[in-house]
Amino acid sequence: MKIVKNIKTTSIEKLLSFYSVFSKRDYVLIVINADPDAIGSAMAIKRLLWRKVNKVTLAHVNAISRPDNIAMVRLLSVPLIHLNEVDLDKFNRFVIVDSQPDHHESFRSISFHVVIDHHPKQQHIQASFVDIRPDYGATSTILSEYLRAAKIKPSEELATAMFYGIKTDTSNFERHAIIEDVYAFQYLFHHANIHMVRKMDQADLRLDFLKYFKNAIQDMCIRNNRVYVCLGNVPNPDVCVLVADFFMRINPVTWSIVSGQSNHKLIIIFRNDGLKKHAGNLAKKCFGHLGSAGGHVSMARAEIPVDTVQSLVDLTEPKLINQWIIDQCNQMDIPSENLRKG
Repeated sequence: MKIVKNIKTTSIEKLLSFYSVFSKRDYVLIVINADPDAIGSAMAIKRLLWRKVNKVTLAHVNAISRPDNIAMVRLLSVPLIHLNEVDLDKFNRFVIVDSQPDHHESFRSISFHVVIDHHPKQQHIQASFVDIRPDYGATSTILSEYLRAAKIKPSEELATAMFYGIKTDTSNFERHAIIEDVYAFQYLFHHANIHMVRKMDQADLRLDFLKYFKNAIQDMCIRNNRVYVCLGNVPNPDVCVLVADFFMRINPVTWSIVSGQSNHKLIIIFRNDGLKKHAGNLAKKCFGHLGSAGGHVSMARAEIPVDTVQSLVDLTEPKLINQWIIDQCNQMDIPSENLRKG
């Protein structure tokens, strides 16, 4: 496939509008919920602002605990610090990328000047510059268009990060993606270090996580090709994600719904095979009235405060939690075309 060499006029216009938010006196804080796509996108924003502002700092709100994310930060020497360690008063421009202000409680205390994302748009976003494209498979694809509009050739580290971001967010193009994702993927491939990508790809498990897989296999419930698992207390939600992804590799599983408790929340991870299903809409319909819930066609998440759910189910008993989740999903087990319409 040949790369489209002509940059869309809209990309140049968006780039100029983005640049208009900043001046050379600015101290910029880029805030992310760190995963490969968010990290790659944040690195792209930093490169775009090189020599155009005084200083750029990258901050994350979550614990970076997934082995592949840890490997990515280490191998690419990404200068990330936790938002709790940041003095917000030292910055006068705030950027959120690969997420939106309503996606995490830590975001809500910040008035963002720039929002760039590929997730479904939330309401009431107030910012000087907003570029949200839910049809795109990854935010790194959006930022690759910015780089090309600015005629910036990405460094090996930046190209590797963005390439890996697209690779993971589209699950090697098994999840939702459009032709622009393919163009960006191919363009970045020519500048990325594929050997480094392979190292990051292979670092997806930790020894201390294995006990959760053992418990999941022992305690799983299977209903109509759906696997339900409650892991109880987990060190972080990434454990639920890894287990959910694992069960989707089992034939004939079509849904994997894995829950666990972390940081005073009940986390529920949804995965499916993407065939006439919509994980994001199912998550919203089942649990949106209790907390934050949503996602894409084949992957979604719900986060419910413990204080909200403890009156509905005994949170000390994983089996009871799992049965409660099964019951909620069964109540909303409606035709897939209705799920797609939301």
